[in-house]
Amino acid sequence: MPDGPVDDAAVLDALFAGSPQGLFVLDADRKVTRYNPSARGVRALPSEDVVGHDVRDFAPDTEPELGQLIDEVLTTGEPVRGRLLRGRSPSDPDRTLAVEVSLFPLRGGPGLVGVVEDVTERQAAADRLAALSTVHRTVGATLDVRATADALVDALVPDFADAASVDLLDDDPSGAAPPSGPLPTSVPLRRIAFAAPDSVEPSRRTGDSRPFPFPTPYTQALSDAQARLVQVTPDDPWLATDPDGFAALLGRKVHSMIVAPLTARDTVLGLLTLYRGRVDAFEDADLDVARQAAATAAVHLDNARSYRREHAVASTLQRRLQPGVTPRLSAVETAHVYLPESAGGAWFDVIPLSGTRVALVVGDVAGHGIEAAATMGQLRVALRTLALQDLETDEVLTHLDEVAGQLTAVDSSGAHPYLATCAVTVYDPVSRQCTMTRAGHPAPVLVDPDGSPIHVEVPLGPPLGSEGSAAYVPAVTQLPPGCLIAHVTNGLLGAEEDGDGDADAVHRLQHVLATPSRPLQELCDTAVYRMAPSRHDDAVLLLARTECLPPDRVGDWTLPADVSVVGTARRLVGQQLAAWRLDDCAFTTEIIVSELVTNAILHGEGPVRLRLIHDEGRLLAEVTDASSAGPHLRHARAGDEGGRGLYIVMRLSAHWGVRHGRQDKTIWSEQRLGEKTPDDLFAAVDVFDTAGM
Repeated sequence: MPDGPVDDAAVLDALFAGSPQGLFVLDADRKVTRYNPSARGVRALPSEDVVGHDVRDFAPDTEPELGQLIDEVLTTGEPVRGRLLRGRSPSDPDRTLAVEVSLFPLRGGPGLVGVVEDVTERQAAADRLAALSTVHRTVGATLDVRATADALVDALVPDFADAASVDLLDDDPSGAAPPSGPLPTSVPLRRIAFAAPDSVEPSRRTGDSRPFPFPTPYTQALSDAQARLVQVTPDDPWLATDPDGFAALLGRKVHSMIVAPLTARDTVLGLLTLYRGRVDAFEDADLDVARQAAATAAVHLDNARSYRREHAVASTLQRRLQPGVTPRLSAVETAHVYLPESAGGAWFDVIPLSGTRVALVVGDVAGHGIEAAATMGQLRVALRTLALQDLETDEVLTHLDEVAGQLTAVDSSGAHPYLATCAVTVYDPVSRQCTMTRAGHPAPVLVDPDGSPIHVEVPLGPPLGSEGSAAYVPAVTQLPPGCLIAHVTNGLLGAEEDGDGDADAVHRLQHVLATPSRPLQELCDTAVYRMAPSRHDDAVLLLARTECLPPDRVGDWTLPADVSVVGTARRLVGQQLAAWRLDDCAFTTEIIVSELVTNAILHGEGPVRLRLIHDEGRLLAEVTDASSAGPHLRHARAGDEGGRGLYIVMRLSAHWGVRHGRQDKTIWSEQRLGEKTPDDLFAAVDVFDTAGM
């Protein structure tokens, strides 16, 4: 400690001169009155003395400008603290300065004191952390490959790099995952994303797919799966591998670049490339940032590609499990639109049934992906099998619910409270009866031939596999010819899990269908345009226009339950076939009707109803009695006098079966017109008929 009194001015001078920060004293005219030696290093001042000079004469271009801060302090009187000024010109090579400015009383009036600190290195580290933070925050928000790649380059440009690109290996057409390990240098990569302030691409355009020139930093990174920092000079030998392609690189004065492989699960998916043309080049610390950004993005890109592959497989599976060409039927004319947007479990079906009836089915499995598509296929096959058993619609859904319950029990994930929804409509063109039943699904939309909605309350049953105790209750109505029946999924109505759908959407659909005479496929397309279906769920619209079988194509008789009427039944059949000019079918049809009527009289109850239907290319025979007991096909032994009836019916028919009603049963037979019955079968029938009937 020095002896004697301390000179305050000397102490202040010593502190001013020894401060590690740059200090400036300015008068009200912004002219420098004093500065310390540290200021020259911080601001890179010119060699001559700057005292008396306006600060704007030697301050570099900065963002924001220093003059703005001084004006702000002079205007408000409030100090400015901790403001960052970033250089924008070659004279100030990307320096970052922390500035404080405050009022200071001088002898001649108010003055200013400025404190300046060079925080370039510290700010560079903060910028690197900010870039990584942006990558972690924005990349991976979706399962879309392009959106993920765009988010990556946008997170790094322009703060961290002047330009950035993402190039990925094209997906295998078969859906296989990329090979593990480094990629061959000759593999083509597709440009997925690119970002630059002026949107000028250095060598290839977005969407281009081709190999990178060899040997270059790109192929080296593909070969060893190692990120590398490259300082670019015009005489680098690798630039000569593609002078035209790399001309844009040199034209933008790129002098520094980082090539980082995008690697996930030991598999190289592609490359992240960063470019700088600014004054400061990439450093090793920047290479670490690029590695981390590439590693983070690669995980999300791998997830997105895996999702896309699964989505493609699920979509293919879903399409394959849908019906092919819907059959041409006399009961209804049909058309459909099927939008598998989410590779979920929506399905539809048109199932021909006995007696010229038809079943219209639309369903939707909860969830998305391969499991949903596979489950949909199981339910569709199960429903078609049940419908072909000629069960009532409520029985079909009851048994299908049992099947869904078994499928739900196998799935232990518990992701969905139910497995699927479904709606089934059966239409009979002879009686014009329409029976509708639904399980947690939107009700069919009905429109009469004049375009007016037909309101039928279809009770809402529980979804399939929901383990609910509620029953499925059908709604029955009669429809005139020319009505429209529209089955939809929630994806078309814009609803999610509401069994009744969106009421406004239903009204819009009714409005679209208000001109039922238009071609059905045109109505389907118009519905898609007007309804704006969800892009996040599958959408199905199944349209059916009802037809009515002409009365002259149906023969219907009620006979007493007496064996003596068998001959009468054969005579009535012969007369009806003669009226239809189907005499060549008379013998076969009379045998079939004889066996069916005899079976109903011997084993059934009440009067017997006989019905013949002449449909397009086929002849149907139906016998109905009041007994619910179904027949059993027997193979008679050589000495038996009976038991061959249904066997003969089976051999003479293209199809046959039993249809159970609420209070009766119907045994039916279908013959294909124009098909010849084998001669040996005719002989067997003739012998049996002569001996036993």
